[in-house]
Amino acid sequence: MFENRGPKCALLDYIDDATGKLLHLRFAGSENTFDYLHATKAYLQQWGKPLAFYSDKHGVFRSTHASEKDRTSGLTQFGRALYELNIDIICANTPQAKGRVERANQTLQDRLVKELRLRGIDTIEAANAYAPEFMADFNSRFGKQPRNPKDMHRPLADHENLDPCVGKKLARCRNP
Repeated sequence: MFENRGPKCALLDYIDDATGKLLHLRFAGSENTFDYLHATKAYLQQWGKPLAFYSDKHGVFRSTHASEKDRTSGLTQFGRALYELNIDIICANTPQAKGRVERANQTLQDRLVKELRLRGIDTIEAANAYAPEFMADFNSRFGKQPRNPKDMHRPLADHENLDPCVGKKLARCRNP
């Protein structure tokens, strides 16, 4: 993302498929369980629970031992955290299957990289600090109105404390 001006990093992005709007961005050193759990916790606290997360087949999301018939067989740590919160993970077979999300990712790879360069941003910390400003601009330019205006995010119930679902798994990722 920093075009050899800073450390290698990954962008963890949460995009609303209905609108193409960026809901959460987090730069991390790599795509790993710890950073996905951390980013997902922040996303859930802000937006609530989606019905499902649509993703690629990265190892954070999908185990090679998963069964099509049993939702719980072969779940990754990340998958177990979402399962406990009643959030499905749908893994796309192709980039094209991810629809608007993949188109937004292409735009991010172009525009966000250029914006980071123009602003002299070359660290993960600075990129994360800039993310909310970029999201607001991106959403005002590229976000679309959904066909159905009802927000499908579900509020976290009082008994759905994120710490047992996500926090314990974060601790395990830090201290295996």
